Amino acid sequence: MQNQTALITGAAKRIGAEISRMLHAEGMNIVIHYRSSKDEAEALCNELNALRADSAIILQANLLKVDDCNTLVQKAAEYWGELSALINNASSFYPTPVGEITEAHWDDLMGSNLKAPLFLSQAASPHLGKIRGNIINIVDVHGFRPMKLHPVYCAAKAGLAMLTQSLARELGPNIRVNGVAPGAILWPESELDPQIQQDILERTALKRQGEPRDIAATVRFLIRDADYITGQVIPVCGGRSLNI
Repeated sequence: MQNQTALITGAAKRIGAEISRMLHAEGMNIVIHYRSSKDEAEALCNELNALRADSAIILQANLLKVDDCNTLVQKAAEYWGELSALINNASSFYPTPVGEITEAHWDDLMGSNLKAPLFLSQAASPHLGKIRGNIINIVDVHGFRPMKLHPVYCAAKAGLAMLTQSLARELGPNIRVNGVAPGAILWPESELDPQIQQDILERTALKRQGEPRDIAATVRFLIRDADYITGQVIPVCGGRSLNI
């Protein structure tokens, strides 16, 4: 992984930032994409460059716009002359109860969770194919079993799981495409009732919350160690998918 380049969307904070740190520690150069979290993106970039000079850059893009997706990939591939991995991590998440769903909700949730990964993957495939690269989609256990009040989000993540399999068929043998499906790793940025949090953890086999590094380590495994794995979505959920 030394001197290879990873483009990570939504990389300024939370799980995206942890993936950035772990892949950087393996020697990869990191393209930190952000939409509006410029301060966090710059802080992470400075942190990584302090560890290894000229090893991280930030790029802004609105992934709901296909032109922005194409430009983001082009700039990411040009900076160090290649692109080894695309990690589709950026995601919108919020409830959309039936009866209150708007077209804007649909466009945003489908756009960030499904449309953007497709068009980013399409733009990245010529670069990734040259060096047998990777696409990794951050899915969700609720892409397999629905979560109450979130029909649009769950449908988008279900689509992303199928897109992962479809792209693996389309882009093999030169590009491997896999997914990671987090469970109870980080609570939403909006407050979640402590009792709901406890109820969620009780439904996991391990009875505890995971950490962002659990997702990052799975991404690292898929890039570094899984040369014969493609078209798979790996749940990282402490057994929650057994009893959602």
